[in-house]
Amino acid sequence: MTSILGISAFYHDSAACILKNGEILAAAQEERFTRKKHDSSYPYNAIEFVLNYSNLKLSEVDQIVFFEKPFLKFERLLETYVAFAPRGFISFSKAMPIWIKEKLFQKNLLFNKLKEHDKNYKSDKNIFFSDHHLSHAASAYFPSPFEEAVVLTADGVGEWATTTVAVAKGNKLEIKKEIHFPHSIGLLYSAFTYYTGFKVNSGEYKLMGLAPYGNPIYVDKIKQLIDIKDDGTFRLDQRYFNYATGLTMTNKKFHDLFGKDPRNPKNENINQFHMDIAASIQNVIEEIMIKLSKSTQEEYKIKNLCLAGGVALNCVANGKILKENIYENIWIQPAAGDAGGSLGAALALWHIDNDNKKKVSDKDCMKGSYLGPEYSDEKIQEELRLMNANFTIYNYEELIEKTSEFLTNEKVIGWFQGRMEFGPRALGARSILADPRSKNMQKNLNLKVKYRESFRPFAPSILRESVLDWFDLNVDSPYMLLVANINPDKKIEMTTEQKKLFGIDKLNIQRSKIPAVTHVDYSARIQTVHYETNKYYHDLISNFYKKTGCPLLVNTSFNIRGEPIVCNPKEAYECFMGTELDVLVIGNCILEKNKQNKSINTEYKNKFELD
Repeated sequence: MTSILGISAFYHDSAACILKNGEILAAAQEERFTRKKHDSSYPYNAIEFVLNYSNLKLSEVDQIVFFEKPFLKFERLLETYVAFAPRGFISFSKAMPIWIKEKLFQKNLLFNKLKEHDKNYKSDKNIFFSDHHLSHAASAYFPSPFEEAVVLTADGVGEWATTTVAVAKGNKLEIKKEIHFPHSIGLLYSAFTYYTGFKVNSGEYKLMGLAPYGNPIYVDKIKQLIDIKDDGTFRLDQRYFNYATGLTMTNKKFHDLFGKDPRNPKNENINQFHMDIAASIQNVIEEIMIKLSKSTQEEYKIKNLCLAGGVALNCVANGKILKENIYENIWIQPAAGDAGGSLGAALALWHIDNDNKKKVSDKDCMKGSYLGPEYSDEKIQEELRLMNANFTIYNYEELIEKTSEFLTNEKVIGWFQGRMEFGPRALGARSILADPRSKNMQKNLNLKVKYRESFRPFAPSILRESVLDWFDLNVDSPYMLLVANINPDKKIEMTTEQKKLFGIDKLNIQRSKIPAVTHVDYSARIQTVHYETNKYYHDLISNFYKKTGCPLLVNTSFNIRGEPIVCNPKEAYECFMGTELDVLVIGNCILEKNKQNKSINTEYKNKFELD
């Protein structure tokens, strides 16, 4: 038996995973334990979890691998500062002491941190380092069901690379092409995230959600910033950006081009300008990803595509690639960002360096991405009693029946079952669920439960066997990473007067039979639910389907804005009590809000900084 511990840390979304003989046993992000969104610190708690889950002490782990190479990253920083000198001296002077003190000697830093887990861990000879984009590519290819594939990765930046194309076959994966920093579509998208007043490295999905409210009227101006070739390769004009050496993403030349300064979220509301900017940059990103997909398919003549890196979380672009029929099959790593780098580094070490065969299977090798902690019914009940919660225990059939009954009555449910998800999406283990047929559900969920912007869309979880009846999609989408349009027979067309409305005014217009999950452009970010990977969730939706004729539910993550997804029973109960959730279904227990002590957690939303 060979065990490998994979670690990602020190930029954002630190995480750990563990493999045994190449099988993914456990993986989790550090933020879920520390309750710090996108926590970048050494993932002590995540490592403790994966070790405990696999019944291993650290001294018993065969190999440990970090997801990138710090010396190469340091080289990139130095060369960038030299190239742009004297610009960026302030940024340089802030970064260098941290690098010289800690990051440059990361093997020693990791060794000292690892010793905290196990006093018997005494040698750093089993610590290895992967390449950042190789880690991303491996995370996408090796869990995929393909014997060979083109692997496309894109994010902000790793060591030097920002976009890579790899070809993989069997247990071999080779990066064929790279685009290097400062040319990055991840950083381009983040620049517009910053410009529209959202937080970089956390608000990019808001920009994507805002885009359908706008018109892409600034595409030509954006193309003054980026030169896009026919094959999808690109170069950014650095005269418009400040991220290479400065402390902001954009500069005055950028702001003058679009005619406004960046939005200050503290005193400036989102308006039509920001919606049009969002629509325009989304349009450009989609164009680049489609061109890259087409050119790689034409060059390598392989029918399968794998995607990873932060840009692969842009499910709208993913949906466009799928709709273009460029590749026969697409597989996207659910933890596509840096958290998934921990998994990819471990898989690369096992398959490529250790020369172990890739197992091609129809089964989901990511296990639905349900790779985190789970809690027994006994442990859940113990925790609830400690909090003086009022709960009722049900057998399985009663639990499913009663929960679906609550949903048909438009109650909003906190749903906590099985192992926590790995990656940014809630997939029916730590989810908030609701009836998608409700006209007011999107608005109420955003304002009363999530405490977030009203324009933010919600996703449908739908039985895999029913997806074609409702959406223009007939492939598996278990990780909520593909967007597709709702079928015409389920649409409610807007009236002539409604079509004249602009932007956010369209928000509360009923656009389909399932308005709570139908975005303003008649699209939805779809999760297909599979009996094999999540029996509880599949059974719940099936029961709701029998009652209503609707085989899907609203699914959003079990947290409030700015908070990581809940991990343990205590956090689930506190979120339940601190929001306007009606019911909590946790293990074999059901809790109704009107039967609880109302004084608990009245200031819950103030615990977390809004993202």
